[in-house]
Amino acid sequence: MALFVIIPHGAIPVYASTLEAQALLKWKSSLLNQNLSTSSLSPWTLAPQNATGSNATVSSPCGWHGISCNPARSVIGINLTNSNIKGTLDEFPFSSLPYLTYIDMYINELFGGIPPQVGLLTNLTYLDLSFNQLSGKIPREIGNLMKLEVLHLLSNELNGSIPDEIGQLRLLNELALYSNQLNGYLPSSLGNLSSLARLYIYNNSFSGPIPIEMGNLTNLEEIYMDTNFLTGPIPPTFGKLTKLTQLHVYDNELIGSIPPELGNLKLLRRLALHYNNLTGSIPSTLGNLTELTLLYLYGNMLSDNIPDELGNLRAMINLDLSMNQLNGPVPSSLGNMTDLEYIFLRENQLSGSIPGFLGNLMNLVVLQLDTNQFTGFIPDNLCRGGSLQNLTMAGNNLTGFIPRSLRNCTSLLRVRLQENQLTGNISDSFGVYPNLDFMDLSFNKFHGEISVNWGSCRRLRDLRIAGNNITGSLPSEIGNVTKLQGLDLSSNGLIGEIPKELRKLTSLVRLNLSRNQLSGSINPEIASLSGLQRLDLSRNRLNSSIPESIGQLADLFHLDLSNNR
Repeated sequence: MALFVIIPHGAIPVYASTLEAQALLKWKSSLLNQNLSTSSLSPWTLAPQNATGSNATVSSPCGWHGISCNPARSVIGINLTNSNIKGTLDEFPFSSLPYLTYIDMYINELFGGIPPQVGLLTNLTYLDLSFNQLSGKIPREIGNLMKLEVLHLLSNELNGSIPDEIGQLRLLNELALYSNQLNGYLPSSLGNLSSLARLYIYNNSFSGPIPIEMGNLTNLEEIYMDTNFLTGPIPPTFGKLTKLTQLHVYDNELIGSIPPELGNLKLLRRLALHYNNLTGSIPSTLGNLTELTLLYLYGNMLSDNIPDELGNLRAMINLDLSMNQLNGPVPSSLGNMTDLEYIFLRENQLSGSIPGFLGNLMNLVVLQLDTNQFTGFIPDNLCRGGSLQNLTMAGNNLTGFIPRSLRNCTSLLRVRLQENQLTGNISDSFGVYPNLDFMDLSFNKFHGEISVNWGSCRRLRDLRIAGNNITGSLPSEIGNVTKLQGLDLSSNGLIGEIPKELRKLTSLVRLNLSRNQLSGSINPEIASLSGLQRLDLSRNRLNSSIPESIGQLADLFHLDLSNNR
């Protein structure tokens, strides 16, 4: 009588898991630290062949650290994240794990190349080899992984270009290749990745144009392709990527104008095009991006006016249009951006008065308007919300007094108002700022005496009030600002002696009191300022001899005591 045994479709021979275990152990034996107690693979072992009963299950890898199996006890997943694995993938059993769907070896010490045999894992849906030291090229065989949904190879040392075959991965949802040494042109086949939602290829050395075919990726939600050497224009086809929430192509060498089609991206929350060579005007269509919270266009060559339509961006928090060639006034419509926290318009050719609506922005933290052609007064009510930390209006043609709101703005950390025509009595124009780190009021038209209030700004590290009409003596309270590293009161009308309390400023690196009318002698205790690198007391009325203790200032490289008595 003949005996027929029917094996269900898809069943796996009973010895399959043992063969998989042996193949994995062969790879383990090739690793450099596989038997160390710190290695997560040290428990990977097989039971003796004569083991019976429940111990026989040890012949299967399904109970090993990082290994998962299907009901038929075949390996389907390997999760060895941060497992202290050191070695190569050369002996990895790609051909022996046909049911493998998941590999995660994130954060290890894998080195060498990615073997082309990776293309044998045709059931793989997830592959993460990030944060290792893998080198060489991405193998073309990666295109055989037709079921792949996630490919993470970031933070390795991979080089060469992205293989054209990557365009075969029609199910790929996430592609992360950033922080490698990849180069060459981006393949047009990227436009075939119709399921792609997230593309991260920043911090490489890619060159050439952005493929217009990327406009076909209508499921894209995030693009990070910054910090490369990409050239040519931003493709107008990007306007078809209507699911985009993040678009980062900054720090490249892109040219041409900003495509008005970007105004179609109604879900966009962050748009970063800074540090390129973009020209032309800011398209008014960007006013359609009502979800936008961040707009970075700085470091280009954009010209013309800031469009009124940007005032429609009511969700805006961070706006930076600095370092362009923008001109004209700041449109009053920007006052609609009531959530603004950071405004950077510095280094343009903007003119007119500084708009008063800035005083109504209750959340404002940073306001940088320096190096423009603004005229008129500093608006009242700045710091109305009590959160202003960084105020920069240097290098304009501002006139008038310091508004009282700034005197009471105790949140200030850094203030740069130098090189304007501001006036007023400096004695009562500024208050006590407990967190202030930097203040520059140089080259204005302030008068009066140095206030004792500066002595209460205990965190102040740099104070510059050069080139004004300051008179009176230098208050001894300045010695209380013990974190002070730079003090420049040059080119004023200060009189009297240099207070001996300056010896307490032991952090001082730069001291410039030149071009005043200071008298008396130089205190020998100046040697206590052991970190002093620059000392300029020239063009005063100091008398007596130069103290020998100055010779003890070992770090001093600039000393000017000329034109005294």
